[in-house]
Amino acid sequence: MERRPTIVDVARQAGVSKGLVSLALNDRPGVNQATKERIQAAAAEIGWRPNPAARSLTSRRAYALGLVVKRDPRIIETDPFFAAFIAGLETVLSDRGQVLVLSVVPDAGAEERSYRSLAADGRVDGFILTDLLRHDRRIALLAELGVRGVTLGEPDVPTTLPAVRREYEDGIDDLVRYLAGLGHERIAHVAGNEDMLHGRARREQFERVAAALGIEARVVPTDFSPEQGADATRTLLALDPGVRPTPIVYGNDPMAVAGMAVAQGAGLRIPDDLSVTGLDGSQIGQYVYPALTTLDNDPVEWGRVVASTLLDLVDGHEPVDRSLTPARLIVRGSTGAPTPRL
Repeated sequence: MERRPTIVDVARQAGVSKGLVSLALNDRPGVNQATKERIQAAAAEIGWRPNPAARSLTSRRAYALGLVVKRDPRIIETDPFFAAFIAGLETVLSDRGQVLVLSVVPDAGAEERSYRSLAADGRVDGFILTDLLRHDRRIALLAELGVRGVTLGEPDVPTTLPAVRREYEDGIDDLVRYLAGLGHERIAHVAGNEDMLHGRARREQFERVAAALGIEARVVPTDFSPEQGADATRTLLALDPGVRPTPIVYGNDPMAVAGMAVAQGAGLRIPDDLSVTGLDGSQIGQYVYPALTTLDNDPVEWGRVVASTLLDLVDGHEPVDRSLTPARLIVRGSTGAPTPRL
């Protein structure tokens, strides 16, 4: 096996001392810029890379971030958000010599054990908290463990953790007003898990806008899975035509795609007989037929900003909340004016 280059090799290549190499490659003071650049060039030329184990011993850092996901694997499997979100995380982590430690757990007990184990073993420098719940216990748990973290969205409990958030209110407002403008008078929302803050917030905004417009609104809660999205669609389509909604707004795009399949399987034409929308802008919505009206979400942007925010915190910077580009309405072929009843 080929020997891995060491800082001794870098020092020999650059014609400087081993100590000077250590200072330069760890970005410490005491090395002028010209010498630092010569050392960095020498390291790149011979293919030197930092040794994670040695780096952890000297810096007391794991050079890893933790993501513990408490969701049914079947939901993660069918939700493109997670794959794109992780891709966004990795674009930042790989560039900064970090790794992601991912743990998918089935319940709250396993979730807490995972947090405690990763923190106690020093395997991560901080945690990414997704799917915030009402009165989320993880906020207090991270404070108890004395570890850093960042949240996707604002918790509803006191916290010192920085939050990365995206504003959906105007996008949902635009979506409901757009549907009303097309002539729809009865609108359904197939909502996500009501225990999740983002699912509840989307449902509440939908109801507020519908009430302000005088539109008859119906809500069917689900767990965000395509299976329950499909079941909710069957329930809505079984209603008497006089009270059946003419558009359905789904809490995420995978449920919307499942709902379209149910409706088309029942012989309905989209959007002539039923308009369908999602709410989180996954790429798959562009490739179904007709293409899915939704809100832009950009999970890759979520991942990049979340990773950068947490790494800044790990590096000793003050916690800073960050706001992403607000979600905006994307109109595609799955929505249209309702067909007049004869």
